[in-house]
Amino acid sequence: MELGGHWDMSSAPRLVSEIAEPQQERKTGTEAGAADSGAVRTRRFLLCLYLDLFGVSMVVPVLSLHVKSLGASPTVAGIVGSSYGVLQLFSSTFVGCWSDVVGKRSSLLTCILLSALGYLLLGAATNMFLFVLARVPIGIFKHTLSISRALLSDVVPEKERPLVIGHFNTASGVGFILGPVVGGYLTELEDGFYLTAFICFLVFILNAGLVWFFPWREAKPGSTNKGLPLRKTHVLLGRSHDAVQEAATNRGARASKKAARPWVEVGLALRNMKNLLFSEMWDIFLVRLLMAVAVMLYYSNFVLALEERFGVRPKVTGYLISYSSMLGAVAGLALGPILRLYKHNSQVLLLHSSMLTCALLLLYSLAPTMGAVVLSSTLLSFSTAVGRTCITDLQLTVGGAQASGTLIGVGQSVTAVGRIIAPLLSGVAQEVSPCGPPSLGAALALVAIFIMSLNRPHFSGDRNGKLKSE
Repeated sequence: MELGGHWDMSSAPRLVSEIAEPQQERKTGTEAGAADSGAVRTRRFLLCLYLDLFGVSMVVPVLSLHVKSLGASPTVAGIVGSSYGVLQLFSSTFVGCWSDVVGKRSSLLTCILLSALGYLLLGAATNMFLFVLARVPIGIFKHTLSISRALLSDVVPEKERPLVIGHFNTASGVGFILGPVVGGYLTELEDGFYLTAFICFLVFILNAGLVWFFPWREAKPGSTNKGLPLRKTHVLLGRSHDAVQEAATNRGARASKKAARPWVEVGLALRNMKNLLFSEMWDIFLVRLLMAVAVMLYYSNFVLALEERFGVRPKVTGYLISYSSMLGAVAGLALGPILRLYKHNSQVLLLHSSMLTCALLLLYSLAPTMGAVVLSSTLLSFSTAVGRTCITDLQLTVGGAQASGTLIGVGQSVTAVGRIIAPLLSGVAQEVSPCGPPSLGAALALVAIFIMSLNRPHFSGDRNGKLKSE
């Protein structure tokens, strides 16, 4: 203290201590409050996610049956399914960039409402033309999962991201537990599909109400204070990528221009998306595409294949889908111990899960009894849940958290390409045999494994050490 113009040096340490302790207490309290607030936001995400997937899971498993009832052949049904993928391809990246510009809450609410309109029109479709027309708003705006995933990635540290994404995927699995059972029961009623689509519409409206009334808090568009450096060591090839660095530089420049117009922001974000696609992240996106198509081929004719091969009714198939979804949720909860077993090496875990997925797809396609089908479905629930988490974590780790919306949008665009390819391949393969689509899926998964194994000598293999140092 300064007393009478002189310093009392003996009191200085005590003064510093007295000042530091309240500051430390305030800091600790702030961090605890932020952690509690983050946990509350996460629970809200999971509730909205569950409602979203509950509604979707009532309709999607029985779409193939409804298309067949409208008189479409497998090839025509594949073309119609590809139209949905085309819309997803051209809209996902724009929606991801748009969510970075206008805010993820506003974009999430808009996507939910317009998707609800699509399911309402789907319930009124009585021919293939109206069916295709009803799929348009769903194909353009059904990006609620990608927006929620990007929003979570903004507030989660990199070390915790795989576990949080695993919990996110767990909620996805939980959302698919009850929906297929309800949809299977309703489909066997008279005009059951139309009733199912209308209930899905009501669920989406309820979800939009929750998003509107919940007090959300999110980072301002263009904020980078919570981001991690974008210049990362490439996980698959063990080398840095200048394109992602350029994307980060452009994004930082945009943040400094407060008066920038929204369409300018979106244009710059689309340019960054192009840089990412043609960067050294190409192998991650290619593996994501191949595995996505492989799994989509498995699910593309699941209900029809079981009915044709074993005479299983849609209601029973709904039970099996719900059972698989429940196991997928359990796999998400077990992701933490699995990651610790692999020392947080997501790349190796992705390789092993892809190998298991390939073997299980082959087993399902050759299954002589329903017992073999149940066994393959059981293990596929674990392998696909782990694979989805690992590929998303690799994508965000290489690209960084600052452009999470753009990265997730690009990843969704890659998946959308799969939604274009998979229905076409499934339709053609199903003309040959009900076992054709999963057999083709096993072959594509094998190609993805070959790509990862071919690049294995170039792996950095030190991600665990990097995480510990951060």
